[in-house]
Amino acid sequence: MPKTETATPWRAGGRHVGALWLASPHFGPRPAGAEVSLIVLHSISLPPGEYGTQAVQQLFTGTLDWDAHPYFQSIRGLEVSAHFFIARTGRLWQFVDCDQRAWHAGASSYQGRSNCNDYSVGIELEGLEGGPFDSAQYEVLAGLCRDLAGRYPITHVAGHEHVAPGRKHDPGAGFDWARLRAALAWPAACFPFAAQPAHRG
Repeated sequence: MPKTETATPWRAGGRHVGALWLASPHFGPRPAGAEVSLIVLHSISLPPGEYGTQAVQQLFTGTLDWDAHPYFQSIRGLEVSAHFFIARTGRLWQFVDCDQRAWHAGASSYQGRSNCNDYSVGIELEGLEGGPFDSAQYEVLAGLCRDLAGRYPITHVAGHEHVAPGRKHDPGAGFDWARLRAALAWPAACFPFAAQPAHRG
C-alpha cells in the first residue's frame, strides 16, 4: 500500500503524538526483521457494557483491582495489552510503542501468517462485542490507520474475529467495515471479506 502521510505524527519510536501515553508492562520485542503490516481491531469494555470506567486502562497497565467487580474474577491475572485504545468519546490512549510487540491477538493467523502479534498493531475500541460504535471512534480510528500506514508497510486491516476465528468474535457485527473502508479509500483487498460491498446484479 502506498504511504498515505508524508509528515507522520510520531515521537521517537512508535509513540503517537495524539495519544495519551500509559505504559504497559505487557509487551516484548518484535522478532528481528519483522515488518508491521497488519492492523488488528478489537472491542472491549470493563465491566462488559460499561464505558468510561478506566478499568480497561487499568487492565492493560497491570493495575486492575480484581476484587472491584465480580466480572473481574473471570479474568483475574490476565496479562494483556494493546497498542491503542479508542474510548467512546474518541479519546486515544496508547500503552505500547508500535515498534514493540503488544499482547493482544493471542494464538492467531492471517493471510497464511501465524503469530499476528509479531507483525501487527492492536487497536481496541471501547464497546460491547457485536454492538455499535460511535462516530468519534470511527473518525479517530481512520486517522490512526492513516498515520500507521505512513510509518509502517501496512497491507491489511482485520478484526480479532478474523485472525482468531472461532475463538474470538470481536469487534463483531456492530462494526461497520464498509464505513472504515470508505473513510480510508484503501483497496478492498486490504480488508476482510465483510468490508466488501455486496454484489448487486
